[in-house]
Amino acid sequence: MSKVPPLWLAVVLMMFPQIVETIYSPALTDIAHQFNVSDAKASQTLSVYFLAFAIGVVFWGRLSDLIGRRPAMLAGLLTYGLGALIALVTNKFEILLLARVISAFGAAVGSVITQTMLRDCYDGSELAKVFSVMGVALSISPVIGLLSGGLLAEYYGYVGVFSGLMLLAMVLLLIAVWGLPETRPMTTSKIQMWPLIKRMSKDSTLWLNALLVAIFNSMLFGYYSLAPFLFSDIGMTAKDFGYSGVVLAMATFIGSMMNKHLLNKGWSPMALTKLAVGIALICGTAVWLTQSSLWFLLPMMGVVISFGIAIPNILSQALVNYKEVAGSAGALFGLAYYLLLSIGLGLAGAMQSLGLVLTLCGVAATICAFSLHTKNR
Repeated sequence: MSKVPPLWLAVVLMMFPQIVETIYSPALTDIAHQFNVSDAKASQTLSVYFLAFAIGVVFWGRLSDLIGRRPAMLAGLLTYGLGALIALVTNKFEILLLARVISAFGAAVGSVITQTMLRDCYDGSELAKVFSVMGVALSISPVIGLLSGGLLAEYYGYVGVFSGLMLLAMVLLLIAVWGLPETRPMTTSKIQMWPLIKRMSKDSTLWLNALLVAIFNSMLFGYYSLAPFLFSDIGMTAKDFGYSGVVLAMATFIGSMMNKHLLNKGWSPMALTKLAVGIALICGTAVWLTQSSLWFLLPMMGVVISFGIAIPNILSQALVNYKEVAGSAGALFGLAYYLLLSIGLGLAGAMQSLGLVLTLCGVAATICAFSLHTKNR
């Protein structure tokens, strides 16, 4: 590899997909009005986004092994900017959907290639520490996105939102051109995808890690999809629910800082994952018992703290045996847990009980974590 990318730039690139997703959300009502479509149809722009994002994870990860991390990242940022430009100038809803597909496809570089570059440059506990920094950054990115998106949508409508998204992509592209090095190892293997798919599909440890990532994300996104109804049931407003996002972002920050502190104390990633699973199970059950009142937010903070501890350690260890094909392996791993996450969120929507979802996720995470521990002994 040539050199290590600046950590601040890696942090910004990792935050990029989550920030642009949350900036966009406040514009949905204006999109429904301006394009004369129903709220449900306007929401399709979010559903197609996630599908295209999953496909982009595979494409950009594979491309980064073939042509390098830096050119793949630059191409992805340019693709996102193109999608935002199309969304900005169109007056047809069908073209808007296409623009969202292009944008999501491009935004995937921020997730898969940034993780790949970090895996190129760090190993073991050092990698876990770097991912803990990423966890802190990801804890604040939804707050940044929602607040800035809300202001842009309030004063300038969806046009302001898409203008802001296009500007952000272009600024990041210029910064990456200036400061992002190539990190692909000289020994990167040029193997075919199908042998890699077969190798990874037979790796039970990898599947357990993918399940854990999907389960913890199901807990977090399950809150965002189900908690508004809990707030309504106890007489709270949508605005009150929005403020809870700030509280839970603080909880993610606390979890990430706990993770960093315990890593410095010598805790292993596996030990920290088991700790996070235990916290998630206890607090998820507590949410189930208290969800008829606002007190459920206290144990929910515990669930989010467990997320901040678990995710950096799982991601840092999941692909240690695939460094020679880190881009392609990271892409396939991402595709696996995004698909598992979509299944988890579908089940959560069918249950319509946040506490039950969190409790079942806690049980499933416990089984996965201890199965992983048994395999690694």
